[in-house]
Amino acid sequence: MGRRILALDLGEKRIGLAVSDPERVLASGRGVYQRRNLDDDLEYLKRLIAEEGIGELVLGLPQNMDGSLGPQAERALEFQRSLEERLNLPVQLFDERLTTAEAERVLLEADLSRRRRRLVRDELAAVLILQGYLDYRARMGEGAR
Repeated sequence: MGRRILALDLGEKRIGLAVSDPERVLASGRGVYQRRNLDDDLEYLKRLIAEEGIGELVLGLPQNMDGSLGPQAERALEFQRSLEERLNLPVQLFDERLTTAEAERVLLEADLSRRRRRLVRDELAAVLILQGYLDYRARMGEGAR
């Protein structure tokens, strides 16, 4: 049984969080962190990593539909470097092109109010990123390690 994986849906104001089960099969939401500054953000994540027994991070990479990288993707790459340097854990990037739109669609179908959707959209996007990553690993034969 491996250590858990933490997925991050990085936004300018918030970070959606999701954690895998110890078997690295299922993703569960872990809430939304309200960003402050880089030092505080990394300190919060460091505590969460210790609490949850995290051994790997997955960061959503917001690519353009043609696969190119825009300003948001560049911010994600900078954040990835900070995470790896300060938290000393591997950080995998995972294409998140459609996760926010998918999260919004799921929440609309659930008939949640606009306010409630805003509160859970980032967390659900992180769950979708992580579940996509876990499913990809399983297809590639890299399940629990």
